[in-house]
Amino acid sequence: MEKLLVSSSPHYRAKSSVRRIMLDVIIAMLPIVVASVILFGWRALAITVLSVACCAVFESLFDWVTKKPNTVSDLSCIVTGMLFAFNVPVSVPYWLVVVGTFIAIVIAKMLFGGLGKNFANPALVGRAAVMVAWPQLMTFWIEPFSDGVSVLGGVDAVSSATPLSVLKSSGTLPQGLRVLDLFLGKTGGCLGEVCTAAILVGAVYLLIRRVISWRVPVAYLGTVAIITFLFPLNGPSFDVQYMLAQLCSGGLMLGAFFMATDYTTCPVTRKGMLIYGVGCGLLTVLFRYFSGYSEGVSYAILLMNVFTFAIDRATAPRRFGEKEGRQLEKEQSNQ
Repeated sequence: MEKLLVSSSPHYRAKSSVRRIMLDVIIAMLPIVVASVILFGWRALAITVLSVACCAVFESLFDWVTKKPNTVSDLSCIVTGMLFAFNVPVSVPYWLVVVGTFIAIVIAKMLFGGLGKNFANPALVGRAAVMVAWPQLMTFWIEPFSDGVSVLGGVDAVSSATPLSVLKSSGTLPQGLRVLDLFLGKTGGCLGEVCTAAILVGAVYLLIRRVISWRVPVAYLGTVAIITFLFPLNGPSFDVQYMLAQLCSGGLMLGAFFMATDYTTCPVTRKGMLIYGVGCGLLTVLFRYFSGYSEGVSYAILLMNVFTFAIDRATAPRRFGEKEGRQLEKEQSNQ
């Protein structure tokens, strides 16, 4: 006889599922993949495919070893693999991708219980780990369209400083580089962070599909915009070009739309999302201005991930009757 699950009201049936949401995120990231291949050559696609494959294999092996149902079908590991690939330069060796994805999936995700139980974004944990261990490999930038990336091997690539490092030292963009170039991705950097146009295309898709809320990215980007506009590190205040350069440089756009909005590590309350976004923005500017590393998005989001539970608890809506109950207890105690 078929068993029925009986529960108390209210009942709510949602059309969305984890797999469907993750599929939407994957679709939104496809323009970034295309842009990275156009800018950096086919090695960008090879790194992305390797990263995704490693994440799927590591998650499957962990499920097999722990004798749990295979969870690859929810597609969350595919999203993690793509995000990790977006956070490394095209010049990294393949073994570093294997190490980083292992840390992201096994250590940052599965050891904490899997999807929905990790306290920090797995892709960012993997990036932060390899960044600390091999900073030289993670900061060797290659200019787009150079011979070294259009042909796999055999030709020396052209390395260059990122716009953020030049902005930090001089307060202006490198000579000959415009904000429009940053928007289109004509500069060195990680695979998924250089082309702001491709990121915004994916972000619009996520917003239309209501996969993410506007609150986190708007609060995040708005905080960075206001601070960098009013208080530029080097140069006069109210510099629009400096503000736009900060917004379009590094992993800010990618982090604001695709990593800070992670369901597991982001607050669920509306006020909490705004507080979380403002915190990410403040920490990002702090790291960019005063740390030894010109980028700060990854560490800013990871630090705010730690405070997500506290933010949710502080901004949780008051339960029905809670105020009246506390007031009644106070009156009884005074009698």
